[in-house]
Amino acid sequence: MSIETGFSPGSLAWLYLLFLRGAQIFTQDMKQKEYAIIDVETTGGKASRCRITEIGIVIFDGEKVIETYETLINPETWIPAGIVELTGITQEMVKSAPKFEEVAKRIIELTEDRIFVAHNSRFDYDFVKEEFRRLGYTFTRKQLCTVRLTRKTYPGLKSYSLGNLVKHFGIRLDNHHRALADATATTELLKFCLAGPESDTDVQTLVNRGISATRLPQNMKLDQIMGLPEECGVYYFHDKDGKVIYVGKSVNIRSRVSQHFNDRTSKGALIARTVADITYELTGSELVALLHESEEIKRLQPSINRAQRRNKFAYVIISKLNEKGYRCFDIVKNTAQVRKEEDVISEFPTLTRAKGRLNFVRKHLDLCGIFTKQNSGKICFYYHLKQCRGACCNEESPEDYNMRAEEARLHLRNVFDYDFLLFDRGRTHDEEAVILVQEGKYRGYGYVSKTESLGVEEIVDRVKWLESHPDTARIIQRYVSDKGGRMVDLATGKRKSLV
Repeated sequence: MSIETGFSPGSLAWLYLLFLRGAQIFTQDMKQKEYAIIDVETTGGKASRCRITEIGIVIFDGEKVIETYETLINPETWIPAGIVELTGITQEMVKSAPKFEEVAKRIIELTEDRIFVAHNSRFDYDFVKEEFRRLGYTFTRKQLCTVRLTRKTYPGLKSYSLGNLVKHFGIRLDNHHRALADATATTELLKFCLAGPESDTDVQTLVNRGISATRLPQNMKLDQIMGLPEECGVYYFHDKDGKVIYVGKSVNIRSRVSQHFNDRTSKGALIARTVADITYELTGSELVALLHESEEIKRLQPSINRAQRRNKFAYVIISKLNEKGYRCFDIVKNTAQVRKEEDVISEFPTLTRAKGRLNFVRKHLDLCGIFTKQNSGKICFYYHLKQCRGACCNEESPEDYNMRAEEARLHLRNVFDYDFLLFDRGRTHDEEAVILVQEGKYRGYGYVSKTESLGVEEIVDRVKWLESHPDTARIIQRYVSDKGGRMVDLATGKRKSLV
């Protein structure tokens, strides 16, 4: 900084003037900070499936309102009755309203270089971002949530909903659940928060996702973190030599990386001390991100990652014939000797999972509890329940029993009992991710365009084949169990839901 003062550099008067000039610049910077306070009304609660019906924007410079904007939006879909009752926005009202693509440019102009503010900003921001995603545009802005800001500025209130806060602060809100009315009320709430003694620090902390410059690695800038995409994918931390030292996945890469640099644990300190660069790969699909992360950890063996580096699980199910010729199954520790000498059927991360899978197959095929290590003794416990056909007491021949045992062997070897293509969100609105399971195992993933009409074989050809590991199939199982999915049965070519 060069300052013409008339005082000798280093003198007390010069230092005092320098302090005043710095304070003046700081104040000017604060006054130049502008906010786009936004509220949207929608057809439902999930941005990926629902649409915006109205948007209200208030441009605020920290002291006064500069501009307001409000428009109904044609969602190009039906508005549920419950939403009509809540907002008062009917199908007839939006029928002649502009589509989002017709107002998108104006929204970009109003929000550019301004902080995106909303009450529960994640909801409004996700909807606006998703609408732009449908147009093939990546919308990204710095965000400030007035729910979180009010909690920091006025802790201890009973409720931080907009309806209760306007009552607490005496803010006028005549038309709740209409976009501009709610955005205007949020602006008044923001004024109360900015009047607090620590407002600048609180705003800066929330906008920067809590990251302090002192927590960042030596050669990394805050803008580098803020420039990361708010999209789903896999990210890589590199050391000063470019080597990958950590691999992670997230549905929001920027948010997850920010959490790493807020981590006060020894792992967080190690990351802050050693990371020199960050790269990423977008996947669109959270399931693909999980699978790709697992694959990359095994391939790169990054030093900071602990989980998923192993290529084998702790327990295996083995198969052998007993002295009477019956096929038996057992669960043992997974060792090099076992893998060399035994007929290993499948691997499991825990003893509980191995027992659960073996018991499921036993029950499904009426196998003997003794021959599947589910109980001990001379006669199977399940024989008395008529769930065992008597192999343990010589009532069923080895030949008859082993027919079902061979079927069980096949079930145990394959994590999945059928072959399918699983479809998930793509990297763009016009794309779908596709995950292939064939011969009971995960085979890989790829991407297909929604606009193409492809047969099952053509879709399979788009899949990048990858090495299958014991945990990848279970990643798919857990994901489908938690979130469901849409699949095509390879045997029939028909689509149905996985629940």
